[in-house]
Parts: sequence; structure tokens; C-alpha cells
Amino acid sequence: MSQYLLSVHHDAGENPFEGVDMEAMQPVFEAVEAFNQKLQAEGAWVFAGGLQHIDATTTVDGTGGGEPVLTDGPYAESKEWMGGFWVIEAPDLDAALRWAAEGSAACRRKVQVRPFQDE
Repeated sequence: MSQYLLSVHHDAGENPFEGVDMEAMQPVFEAVEAFNQKLQAEGAWVFAGGLQHIDATTTVDGTGGGEPVLTDGPYAESKEWMGGFWVIEAPDLDAALRWAAEGSAACRRKVQVRPFQDE
């Protein structure tokens, strides 16, 4: 089985943690939890997590050979940012894409599928 990263993306300027009506979000939370349970029940689950808003990012550049340079914010400016992820095991890309489609429907966001490098 291969492992895949299913990453959940948000649009620039969008802060899903600000002014959120928790009651309105409850169906999304329930759908994601049901998806997580299905991944686990079918043996595809490796682990998953949600990330803080992109404003909480710190970039570390240790490439200069001296003290690393720490910069508040992401490495590159982008119109989208990753808000959460799943790491799954699937027999092939087609299976991973099917899981991503279910995850996207559950969290109501775009999901990018990216295979891990083979060992």
C-alpha cells in the first residue's frame, strides 16, 4: 500500500476560525468525523490533523550555514493555504482520489492528493 497526503485548502483572506457560527458548522464537523471513522474502519487511516490559521506560521531558513533565520508567516505567498490534512494508505492513486472526493464533500473544501515518495 502507498501513502497519500490529502490536504484541505482554504482561499486567501478566508479565516474559518474568525466569526464562525459553531452551530452552523456542526454538520461539517459531523461529516468529517464520519469520514474519519470510515477511513479507520476500512484500514486507510494513518493520521490526520487540523492546522491553525496561516497567520500562525513561522518559516525557518537554516540554509545559510549560520544561525537560522526565523520569519513570521509562510514561506511563499499564495492564494490558498492548507488548513488540515489526512495521511492515508491506499492501493493506488485511483483509490486515494476516491477517498479525497469523500473528504472534500465532508469538509466542504478542495482537497489536494499527493503521494509520498517510495522508500
